[in-house]
Amino acid sequence: MSNKYKIEISDVNLHYGTFQALTDINLNIPERQVMSFIGPSGCGKSTLLKCLNRMNDLIENCKIEGQFLLDGQDMYRDIEVTSLRKRVGMVFQKSNLFPMSIYDNIAYGPRTHGIKKRSELDEIVETCLKQAAIWDECKDRLKKSALGMSGGQQQRLCIARALAVKPEVILMDEPTSALDPISTQKVEELCVELKRKYTIVIVTHNMQQAMRIADRTAFFLHGKIEEESTTDRIFNNPQNEKTQEYIGGQFG
Repeated sequence: MSNKYKIEISDVNLHYGTFQALTDINLNIPERQVMSFIGPSGCGKSTLLKCLNRMNDLIENCKIEGQFLLDGQDMYRDIEVTSLRKRVGMVFQKSNLFPMSIYDNIAYGPRTHGIKKRSELDEIVETCLKQAAIWDECKDRLKKSALGMSGGQQQRLCIARALAVKPEVILMDEPTSALDPISTQKVEELCVELKRKYTIVIVTHNMQQAMRIADRTAFFLHGKIEEESTTDRIFNNPQNEKTQEYIGGQFG
């Protein structure tokens, strides 16, 4: 496992109008590991996640202070937003596939970045579907609508689509909350497999999920990170009283 930090977050405060959603956030995310964000609803996990590919740019009255570095480059000053979103992909809670074929969903990103050759696109589609462990299920129906797939398949297709533009980081915002246990297991196995090549940051409500797949875990409460450590330590030997209470199920 590499110990190099892929993302460094320093002194971040975020306001929506007069409401402060994040307070004094400092966090380093190692390269090629899975980092999970846990904590009760409304504690700032998804808000921080969306800062990492500037999704909050789309929200008016959102004011961000502090610094986000990707490989030492300032995400908000040194990297153009479309370039950032190519390097930092996003998978949402509900699959947000385009109403087009399975093939075209995957090829969409590469096409927008200038890849037009059919043979190249064919190769990207196959590679990404294989990486997302869904090639065997859909190789015979690439021309059919992606919306005809099951929920679990659609979510893995969203992951394949995120991989198609060759990102370095994959953000996942509760990617399995709408899925059945078998589909959830497939997505979790996929995360563990993908971290060989990618840095993964996952927001999850499911503490067992964090324990199963994350190398490190950050516990959020009221817009602050209360504790961040190896996942094993967070769950088996938390240093913070609030972390202990949350892990122990005293609030949620």
